[in-house]
Amino acid sequence: MKSFNHLLLVAAFLVGASQLQAQQKRVSPHETVSAVVDGSRVTISYGRPYSKDPKTGEVRKIWGGLVPYGEAWRMGADEATSLITQHSLVIGDTTIPAGAYTLYFVPNEDGTAKLAFSSALGAWGAPVNQKNDVARVDAKKESVEKDFDQFTVAIEKTASGGGVVKLIWEKTAYSVAFTVKK
Repeated sequence: MKSFNHLLLVAAFLVGASQLQAQQKRVSPHETVSAVVDGSRVTISYGRPYSKDPKTGEVRKIWGGLVPYGEAWRMGADEATSLITQHSLVIGDTTIPAGAYTLYFVPNEDGTAKLAFSSALGAWGAPVNQKNDVARVDAKKESVEKDFDQFTVAIEKTASGGGVVKLIWEKTAYSVAFTVKK
């Protein structure tokens, strides 16, 4: 437990240092979402860009435009999106060990997508080297009724146990269900 607390402290320092360095360059607001799922805290920190271009006010094409198909996307704005989990997460047949990760997303035009967990921390944007990927897991795409003008990440508990990470923008949501390994 002592080494895990040390890991969390180092991860928090790296995320905080990159955020301090980037604050003057930020255009999009940033947010941290957190939930305790089956006794484990899961936390995601990310930038929240808008559908409208901050310089021109014009509505941007999000999926297949600002968020390119078939390429790594930083899952937000500015520095890399980070995830910290107290216990291992199980996603399908994949186990993500407890710790800190950079998250990024790879959507495809056919609707399939991958959520990637990288051990490379403290970067700006999406990791450029996949050799640090701990895992890439499938994300489920669905339509939502409400139009989300701002990129949104949510962590929700599910009634049957476990939880789901949701990425929502415009009228599209991607979700990844997980359970907590104890």
